[in-house]
Amino acid sequence: MKDAALLLIDIQNDFCPGGALAVAEGDQVVPVANTLMERFNLVIATQDWHPANHASFATNQPGHSVGDVIDFNGLKQILWPVHCVQGSAGAAFHPNLNTAGIHKIFTKGTDPKVDSYSGFFDNGHRVDTGLNDFLGGRGIRKVVLCGLALDYCVMYSALDAASLGYETHVVRDACRAVNLQPDDGDQAVKKMHDAGVRILFSDAI
Repeated sequence: MKDAALLLIDIQNDFCPGGALAVAEGDQVVPVANTLMERFNLVIATQDWHPANHASFATNQPGHSVGDVIDFNGLKQILWPVHCVQGSAGAAFHPNLNTAGIHKIFTKGTDPKVDSYSGFFDNGHRVDTGLNDFLGGRGIRKVVLCGLALDYCVMYSALDAASLGYETHVVRDACRAVNLQPDDGDQAVKKMHDAGVRILFSDAI
């Protein structure tokens, strides 16, 4: 697809089975993503890239546990296990992902004081990652997203893309959800659909 970019969202070891913040069946998105990459002239990956002292880690918030929600710098913050620490094996892309086909990587979550689910902005929309400028500089107005996790980083990236005016598609069979609540994935799909994001399956591309 010459007029579109494929965005691979956080297909990293820590989000796959055996990882620190494993998403059920997370590794199953990899072969689908590899196939999709062959259909795009521009492939971009996002990568969670946290410092060890990141505020979203429960171990850095005394008296709190994983899953707690706190107010941090005016933002609601879910506390997570330590994951995707810069330079760690968990932060690396899944070994079966065709990284040779990735043209550009954007790291996120690098500021210890704010989380960044979206590939475009931090959670407060105070700082952007440069992804929007990169796409705009190449005349891209359509993006297709897949990866991990559907109900967090994929969803927020897709919502931001739509709000920025991109024709936005999410490949449902190339995503998996965290599902802290059993229907979080389904709710994410509804939120994206309501925001104008098109939900499709890989065989439609």
